[in-house]
Amino acid sequence: MSPTTRRRLRASALALSLTLAAPVSLTGCAQVAQAINSLPGQVGAGSSVVVATPVPQATDDARPFDSQFTYDGSVSLTSEVADGLDLRLDVWAVEPKRTREWTPTNEKQLGFAVNVVDRRVDEKAVLAQKRRVYVSSISVTSQTAQTGGQVSNPFQFSADPRTLVPSDTLRSDRGLLLNSFQGGLLVPTTSIRQLPVDTYGITLEFALNVAVEGAANTDSSFSQQTVYQYLPIAIFADEGQAAGAGQTAGTSGGSGRAPGWGQTDGQG
Repeated sequence: MSPTTRRRLRASALALSLTLAAPVSLTGCAQVAQAINSLPGQVGAGSSVVVATPVPQATDDARPFDSQFTYDGSVSLTSEVADGLDLRLDVWAVEPKRTREWTPTNEKQLGFAVNVVDRRVDEKAVLAQKRRVYVSSISVTSQTAQTGGQVSNPFQFSADPRTLVPSDTLRSDRGLLLNSFQGGLLVPTTSIRQLPVDTYGITLEFALNVAVEGAANTDSSFSQQTVYQYLPIAIFADEGQAAGAGQTAGTSGGSGRAPGWGQTDGQG
């Protein structure tokens, strides 16, 4: 075989080996690119990758009764009684860091305040520029959630707000004026006492009868409303009570409204 023939055969063999190797190399690059693009946070050409947030794992601290009040120590509930006019109910635990000690037998102390904010005017505007809101009565009722399925109404509160504040506060036949410099209605403390031993939650229903001014400084524009707000509170088992009570509590709903309660006036 001549040297020229041998050189031609070697060149042909090399070309054939490159031809066979090319698809393998390209396939390998595609696999590497695909693997890189599949990593969290990587974005391929013309596509986006969404990285899912891991599902939180259940812990011993899972809430037995869905209650922002219990886990924060206070809550602010707002109802719009007219366009841009808010009635605000603030409720707090007297000892906000000890709400996990709220058991059926322990005394459970809380306070609340009712105020109003007219968002159409500056906070520092004079009263004549604000739409007035008077509250003539307030009542609080309760409904328990119990592992045994029973329901009770152990806590009741009812009062004319004018009897709960100093005599120099602004008032009229319509009730106690809420949007005054004196700060509306304040009930610094009241107590929820004995509850059925299998109680894992209690929902308070606040009902306020109010007179709402339609146009600022216009006596003829008042209208009457009843405002409802609902406050769920978690109750923890007394020491020595069956541990299963907390597991049954996990079936409670997150709305905070006990079965059978509704809002007749669309407020809340």
